[in-house]
Amino acid sequence: MVTRADWFVGTVTEAAMLTRTGRRLLVDVPGWPGNRPGQHLDLRLTAEDGYQAVRSYSIASFGHGQAVELAVDELPDGEVSPYLVEDVIVGDQLEVRGPLGGFFVWDAEQTEPVQLIAGGSGIVPLVAMARAHHAAASAAPFRLLYSVRTPADAYFADELLSLVDASFALDWVYTRETPSGWPRPAGRVTRELLAETSLSASDAPTVYVCGPTGFVEATAKALVALGHDPQRIRTERFGGS
Repeated sequence: MVTRADWFVGTVTEAAMLTRTGRRLLVDVPGWPGNRPGQHLDLRLTAEDGYQAVRSYSIASFGHGQAVELAVDELPDGEVSPYLVEDVIVGDQLEVRGPLGGFFVWDAEQTEPVQLIAGGSGIVPLVAMARAHHAAASAAPFRLLYSVRTPADAYFADELLSLVDASFALDWVYTRETPSGWPRPAGRVTRELLAETSLSASDAPTVYVCGPTGFVEATAKALVALGHDPQRIRTERFGGS
């Protein structure tokens, strides 16, 4: 019997840069049990001398099947991400374990409003939720607030725009550089901006926040100050990898 503790060997079938430092990898993983939108996996690299490094990565894909999609941002001082972004090529094999996590997930059976808030590559598990919402033709109100440094730093920008409809709204925040003619100056996500660009606490949404630790902590604190129920705020943060 396959368990979540088992390691699978997958083969990279696609590799493409999403941004200057972000890369999309599609991995064919025989035996992969499928995953819920928002889950993550562990990825293990083994050096020739036997040294191993294990890091966790969110999964951009969802559902059944053995195709697993990752999107990795390279950190200059990282131990694993530079290899995945700079060196891995189609045909290489990667070891993965999962799926992992049962709290930071969204299922099509959920009907309450959902607010997604992403910082940088924190969009990865949230794009899985947005894709699942669209695939299920869910009528649950979805709203995504995506904070990036510049337009060129956005992951899946065209796809996210294509998902916008009566039940899915998309808002952008640019912290360093805005598109020409953008109505709002560059700046970080603040309490005031959240009040303007996210679902109200009176809508009782489930809120998913993912991004760097400082971004997640500041955003969660601002949401609570705006009246959101802390029990309905789900967070996932990341550091160096």
